[in-house]
Amino acid sequence: MEYTLKESIEYAETGKLESWLHSFLGSAGNNPTFSEGLKLKKRYFSQPIKVSLSLFSRSCGPEKNLKYIVSKAEFEKRVEQITTRLNNGWDMPPLIVNYSNGIFELNDGNHRYEALVRKNIKEYYVIFWCTMGKEYFELEKFLENLKK
Repeated sequence: MEYTLKESIEYAETGKLESWLHSFLGSAGNNPTFSEGLKLKKRYFSQPIKVSLSLFSRSCGPEKNLKYIVSKAEFEKRVEQITTRLNNGWDMPPLIVNYSNGIFELNDGNHRYEALVRKNIKEYYVIFWCTMGKEYFELEKFLENLKK
């Protein structure tokens, strides 16, 4: 697998997005713990959809107010590497965002998100996920309204 945006869309179109997502998180995405957590319950996943990055913000970085704090040097190094790859035409995989109780939380792709923001890119593709069917219904309505 290449773990690109195009590939994620192709897997979604054939009903195999969840398989792609776990494979990505367990390898190139370097987030196997998140993958294992997702497997604990039934989850609902949206197809990759292009949305405004202003819907959510990072949950990981060197800032003290974030949920997951990492070293500034390591964070900056990874963002720089991603920016270089984007500048070279990388078909970057979608970000992964949880929707719960009306709140969006960026779970995977914090470094990618930051690279996009620094490049002044306002929209990118996201895979949204929910735990409850009711929330997924709300999310689908929200996403449908974005398309209008």
